[in-house]
Amino acid sequence: MRFGIFLLAGQFPGQDHTDALETAVAAAVAAEDAGFDDVWMAEHHFIPYGVCPSAVAFASYVLGRTRRIHAGTAISILSTRHPVALAEEAALLDQLSGGRFWLGVGRGGPWVDLEVFGTGLAAYEEGFPESLDLVLRWLTSPRVEASGTRYQFREVPVVPRPRTRPHPPVVVACTSPGTVELAARRGLPMLLGMHIGDAEKAELVNQYAAVARAAGHDPGAVRHLAAAVAYVADHREDAVKALRAAMPGWLERGLAGYQRVDGRPTERRDPAAYTDLLCSIHPVGSPDDCAARLAETAARTGIRHFILFVEGAGDRDRTLENIARLGREVLPRVLERIG
Repeated sequence: MRFGIFLLAGQFPGQDHTDALETAVAAAVAAEDAGFDDVWMAEHHFIPYGVCPSAVAFASYVLGRTRRIHAGTAISILSTRHPVALAEEAALLDQLSGGRFWLGVGRGGPWVDLEVFGTGLAAYEEGFPESLDLVLRWLTSPRVEASGTRYQFREVPVVPRPRTRPHPPVVVACTSPGTVELAARRGLPMLLGMHIGDAEKAELVNQYAAVARAAGHDPGAVRHLAAAVAYVADHREDAVKALRAAMPGWLERGLAGYQRVDGRPTERRDPAAYTDLLCSIHPVGSPDDCAARLAETAARTGIRHFILFVEGAGDRDRTLENIARLGREVLPRVLERIG
């Protein structure tokens, strides 16, 4: 089993950008003290849902502030990045951290980011496979050239090469059957989101296994990741009450910031209903409640690596207390249940 924390640096009501980012940094450092294995940072642009625009930059800062814990991106958005630039940064962090960096990548969405960064809607709709393959070639080869649809360049040396072989860990955010198939054909682990429950996770894991076997990979050798909301209190009612008090206001303002690049309307979740859903399917409650929920998800899905969203109470002190209690009171109980 591996346990990490998942940080959005969300700007909750009453906070400014400094509050959100300082809380996220403090949480990352606290996670190492609490015994977590890794810290994962989300990447968003132009919205208060998450005020970190570069997960790689945040990961590099965390790696410099810590000594043991690993840091990953959840995710770096390939639709708005040049894959070689991202791969160079990943190789550099792998070298400087002694192999403590994980690169999580995904397509992102059809948002205005594509317009601002000049990559266009095609980068989101069609460009992800080419970008992902270029990242993988850069992280595994001494020299690379490209003759694809979006990227064409002469052969150049890879400098620096990663220290981790065959390459630093790469995970793919999967929210659709097409992305699951893409990851499975390359033998890369999936990162599954907070918005789905155990049944949906298990379905995606099973789909992955079938495609991976057909492509010549052993699905049993792949460690998938799942994000989950986690909040511990003495009683489940107290934990749910804390999240219901903070998350809907943050979600309402944050999710409203998404703008499609093509101008089409965006379907938005009801913030209060979404908070209730997250509380019902994730480890929210007493230490025993949280441990039982994580153990049950592991049994139903086969997933053995969880990254826990710990900022849901919207307050620095509560976030740090949540991390400490999860590390002290929940994670050992999960391991006892799983054996």
